[in-house]
Amino acid sequence: MSSCCSNDTCSSTSAARSQGATLKVVLGINAAMFVVELTAGLLAGSSALLADSLDMFGDALVYGFSLYAVGRSMRLRAVAALLKGAIMAVFGVAVLVHTLVQASLGGLPAAPAMGAVGTLALAANLICLWLLTRHRSDDINMRSVWLCSRNDVAANAGVLVAAAAVWLLQSPWPDLLVGLAIAGLFLRSAGEVLLSALHQIRRPTGETGVG
Repeated sequence: MSSCCSNDTCSSTSAARSQGATLKVVLGINAAMFVVELTAGLLAGSSALLADSLDMFGDALVYGFSLYAVGRSMRLRAVAALLKGAIMAVFGVAVLVHTLVQASLGGLPAAPAMGAVGTLALAANLICLWLLTRHRSDDINMRSVWLCSRNDVAANAGVLVAAAAVWLLQSPWPDLLVGLAIAGLFLRSAGEVLLSALHQIRRPTGETGVG
């Protein structure tokens, strides 16, 4: 009796299952941390924490799109990446606007809360990055997810720096500046993902490759 599938088909199915399992885990982590950081950001009055919570929410949506795209056609995966890039751009603009509004209102955020929640978020995102690193070269879908996770780690580090600076200087400006930096990171990554997705969509049907 012949095998039920070719080596390539079996390998593709196994890869899709592995990607799906990883995405479910990181989706759950980001959804939980969104709630934690949003609550803490509102209570602490921190633009950096609120920006990071929006990042978590955006990533949860991104991982949901990615989970849907796993195992589907290259074109559909590129379209999913295009949607993710658009979401990242929208959140980047939202964080930018929020930070500018917060700057006009003033007020000193609670540095200890920023530090504690920022540390928890950093640990969560390091776990996500570690889980996703082995899949970053699989295809454009998984690469865009890995980029989101990498950005999260950078954003979390920024929150911790902002917390220390707010406590030392007794000024809200470090928090606001980190909020602006996170917004810029969102927009830069959104541009990278959008360009890669558009390039993939325009490829001839027979071509493959990772963006």
